[in-house]
Amino acid sequence: MANPFFQFKQFTVAHDRCAMKVTTDACLFGAWVAAQLEGRSGSLLDIGTGTCLLALMVAQKAPLQIDAVEIDESAALQAAENCSSTPFEKVRIIRGDIRSLDLQRYDFIISNPPFYEKEIESADPRKRRAHHSGGLSWAELFEALDRLIKPGGTVFLLLPAKRRKDLDACLRKTELHIHQIVEVQPSLRHASSRLLLALGCEARAPVTEQLLIADERGYTPRFSALLCDYYLNL
Repeated sequence: MANPFFQFKQFTVAHDRCAMKVTTDACLFGAWVAAQLEGRSGSLLDIGTGTCLLALMVAQKAPLQIDAVEIDESAALQAAENCSSTPFEKVRIIRGDIRSLDLQRYDFIISNPPFYEKEIESADPRKRRAHHSGGLSWAELFEALDRLIKPGGTVFLLLPAKRRKDLDACLRKTELHIHQIVEVQPSLRHASSRLLLALGCEARAPVTEQLLIADERGYTPRFSALLCDYYLNL
């Protein structure tokens, strides 16, 4: 039986009632964003917070006012419970649909959206909504990003590398541009599978880099440096 929670150094994330579980990709993404926002003030919106993992990882490093939005009732309740057991007081869980919520503009937005379209879907409606974009399409997500980010703000996304063409198509319908791309390679035997992205309103040449999670010796120094403040075994 899978562990119903994931223990970090400063907080615990329970995920037994949430379709989106704690994953290595999500932890890497949260740590990467947190490293860029460390010590920053302002406001941050987490779209589709799930367990509240990303919001809590950022809150550990930055004194931001964080709104974490989740449409699924069970996940929102678990996110609130996870949040209440931490020392981070500036995280607010909002149950609702990002397409219809009346929200302010934010300095930063973070999201790990549904990855899949036109693929075999789970029979579980919560898993369908979490993993497939039938509930919130990428077009709707990018419309929300365009609407809710402040001028000069930054949007951070975790996306599958194989959907790069879909990403470019969505960006053409917004005022957003890619500023930074990290191509994540799980191991030396695998090609890049995930993209860590930073988007902004200013058009400029993006900075691209590669990040290898593990080699023959285990976690790479870059991965370990990002996760050492979170993972118990680092």
